[in-house]
Amino acid sequence: MHAATHNSPPLAHRNWQLAPGLVFSGLILLLTGGGLLALFLRADSDLAALWQSAYLQGVIRFTVWQATLSVLGSLLIAIPVARALVRHPSFPGRSGLLRLMEMSLVMPSIVAVSGLVAVYGRNGWLAELLQWAGAELPWNLYGLTGILLAHIFFNAPLAARIMVQTLERVPANQRRVASQLGLGSWQLWRVLDWPALRPVLPGLAALVFSLCFTSFAIVVTLGGGPGATTIEVAIYQALRFEFDFNRAALLACVQLLICGGLWWLVFRQNRHQAMLPDQSLSVGAHARRPDSTGWRRSADQALIGLFALFLALPVLAIAWRGIPWLAGELVDSELALWGATLRSLAIALPAGMLAVVLTLALLAATNALKPGLPRSLASVSGYLPLIVPPIVLGTGLFLLIQPRLGIQDYGLAVVALINSLMALPFTLQVLRGPFQANSGSTLRIADQLDIRGWYRWRWLQWPRLKRPVTLALGYGTTLSLGDFGVIALFGSPAQPTLPMLLHQQLGSYQIAPATGTACWLLGLITAIFVLLSRLGRTPGTSGVNHA
Repeated sequence: MHAATHNSPPLAHRNWQLAPGLVFSGLILLLTGGGLLALFLRADSDLAALWQSAYLQGVIRFTVWQATLSVLGSLLIAIPVARALVRHPSFPGRSGLLRLMEMSLVMPSIVAVSGLVAVYGRNGWLAELLQWAGAELPWNLYGLTGILLAHIFFNAPLAARIMVQTLERVPANQRRVASQLGLGSWQLWRVLDWPALRPVLPGLAALVFSLCFTSFAIVVTLGGGPGATTIEVAIYQALRFEFDFNRAALLACVQLLICGGLWWLVFRQNRHQAMLPDQSLSVGAHARRPDSTGWRRSADQALIGLFALFLALPVLAIAWRGIPWLAGELVDSELALWGATLRSLAIALPAGMLAVVLTLALLAATNALKPGLPRSLASVSGYLPLIVPPIVLGTGLFLLIQPRLGIQDYGLAVVALINSLMALPFTLQVLRGPFQANSGSTLRIADQLDIRGWYRWRWLQWPRLKRPVTLALGYGTTLSLGDFGVIALFGSPAQPTLPMLLHQQLGSYQIAPATGTACWLLGLITAIFVLLSRLGRTPGTSGVNHA
């Protein structure tokens, strides 16, 4: 032990665990506080008159109303779909459907909008089918209808996937007893399903509400007019078109109060655990449920089939219309498409890597600290993007650095920084479990053998973290790659990223180029995940559990 004291392993000092995480946590809090301070200082004149504005009141009411309806619609669809998937754990294509459901988290909203327009729009597949049958499309996709459809398309599969993993974790002995007793569907809901879902529903509802409340690309594309404007869109309009900083600051403060209050309740009750689907599937390990036969089996098959069709049609529409355009126009459009691709990657790759670095540092500091204020701050700082939405933080930083926004590279650096923070809640969910996976006995043996610092990281933690790190990098990169809200504030229409280029094409009704750009962006995201998945499965990581 005396020799080990004089030959301490590299990075063995406790400060190497604490200092990076505490520094990053302090910088996140300082950055967020500076942005919020800029908002509060700017929103200091004639607030009473602004608050009494009928337009602002209407924007706030519509934002809350559409988010509430989106939550109800998403959960009312997700619950029966999740129960149907749990009742039938081994039907062909189940794993593929679950993977398609997980795509809703990383699919750029502007891409999904282009697919929904191609299927449900005035010139979409459904309109052509109804016209062939002598009928007309019974709705207008632009307005509340389109916003709700897009929000349900994104959030119902994510909610259902999380519910599936929750229901699959019901203890096996309870499932066997229920099967032996022959309980009916309603009785199984009361004694098995509802007790399992009840703890996660508040956090899940808060997550869906926040995603819909802070939705930007969907609303700005499908809103259809002033009557369907949300707070985020109103902030964007006030900053970019009206230069009304007081209105933008007031709306950002209102959004902060609503989102902050909601997540304060969620964190206070510790309801924030389930925000990402588990990547390990426990398929086929369940006893057959009594409510999985007869007419219920047929009803479940029909429900799953319709749900799969609802998810797959927009993706198929993007590929059907986008691939021919790409094949014929890719060379001619190289200046626009390739330039937007390079700008998007220049933002997304640093944002993804920074999100992973920040996550590992925050987890290391949180694990090394004793319970108290520093540990709470290090833990909460990673979830600040849920409390302070990116558009609110972006608005504050926009006001802080407004004189320098003429420098394009500076604006893109800010976008990359905000996007990395936006990904933190999700990368934390991916890496938290594997980071803490080593048992107490393993750590005690490592202490006895003086395996500390760099050696502990290399031989104990990295083998468990390699695949989750690549997954977290994939989430961070693709979330940034598909971002449209923050880049709309700081970007230049003359030098667009892929989501901005897609929005410009949709806004000018260039449907074929829009589906081509959407297909290209979706293919780019898929390629990134495939590449990172292969990197995470290089020799030496087999058999390692991951998130």
